[in-house]
Amino acid sequence: MFSSLKVKDFRLYWFGMLISLVGTWIQATAQSWLVFQLTNSVFLLGLVAFLGSIPVFLLSLFGGVAADRIEKKKILLFTQYAFMLLAFVLAVLTQFKLITAWQIMVIAVLNGVVMSFDAPSRQAVIVDLVGKDNLPNAIALNSAAFNSSRMIGPALAGIFIAVIGMSGCFYLNGISFMAAIIALSMIRINTGAKRESKNFLYHDLMEGLKFIRRQRIIMILMIMVGVTSLFGVSYATLMPVFANSILRVGVKGLGMLMSASGVGALIAALILAGLGDFRHKGRLLIISALVFSLSLVLFGVSHSYPFSLAALMFLGWASVTAVSLINTSLQQLVPDEFRGRLMSVFMFTFAGFMPFGNLLSGVAAHNWGVSFTVALSGIICTLFFMAITIFFPDIKNI
Repeated sequence: MFSSLKVKDFRLYWFGMLISLVGTWIQATAQSWLVFQLTNSVFLLGLVAFLGSIPVFLLSLFGGVAADRIEKKKILLFTQYAFMLLAFVLAVLTQFKLITAWQIMVIAVLNGVVMSFDAPSRQAVIVDLVGKDNLPNAIALNSAAFNSSRMIGPALAGIFIAVIGMSGCFYLNGISFMAAIIALSMIRINTGAKRESKNFLYHDLMEGLKFIRRQRIIMILMIMVGVTSLFGVSYATLMPVFANSILRVGVKGLGMLMSASGVGALIAALILAGLGDFRHKGRLLIISALVFSLSLVLFGVSHSYPFSLAALMFLGWASVTAVSLINTSLQQLVPDEFRGRLMSVFMFTFAGFMPFGNLLSGVAAHNWGVSFTVALSGIICTLFFMAITIFFPDIKNI
């Protein structure tokens, strides 16, 4: 289950990023609370999240070109320093009570810009650290780190907000990036022969997109990610409404609902890490995609708190299983020269589509109600994945 951690460089990278991710979730939780305190506006809360995500949609493809042209270690060191600087700026403004909603929005946009270049390199560097044989295990462990931090960070934020205040949370996040910077400084990344290109960025970008378009399996996998991001992920944005108005469990119940999804996700990541590079990943991918879709329908129509918790655990398990398998399959199918650009398209369809999915779900929920919206999203995903199995049966053989 933890075989990739035997590789010293990946072990250093993994622990450094885990500490940094915990800090990031602490800041995200405290920042949401700060926005709500300053504005008392649910709309602005959503707007800040949208502004933090939209640069990924606009710029991540160019981040992939950079990952194929420039040493990934240099990119990652630069992005960690940039994230740290922005966290400290937010901390100082908050500490001295100079912070305003528009300043938070600007910082959110800048964080999104940095993320556009950080994410493709972070995804593409894994194979350079562990090699292709250990790639499935390493991707699963990366997912485990992300989902562990998603559970630990918000819980710590609740404590730290009360003890050291919101500015203290932002300082902690800034300090947490030092773990990633130290780890990156200590590791050696086997990037192979350096790729030289005198082409314009646009030319390299189009070259990568043409490669993806020619690969039928890669195209199908990318479309699966895009549909999931548009219709399947926005339920989390509507979770407070379920906790308050439908299940009537309040803030404590909301925390349990969010944790249930995180527990399922962590279980999935550890199971995949234990399986390693097994055959017929496509079959498990289709099963997990259908489980995700049906769980979404069941959560949407549920009025029972225990049943909703169970549905969310299955949602968390299925979503991480599907996305991790797609990530692994993509990285095994792509030549090294296109890896950064492929991962940028993966991030474009995964994270870049999310703000639009949230926008769609918000409009639908306003007009038709949250239960109907989430159930309809699950039905759309179910029909889509069933169509994939019928019209593209070779997806089962990846």
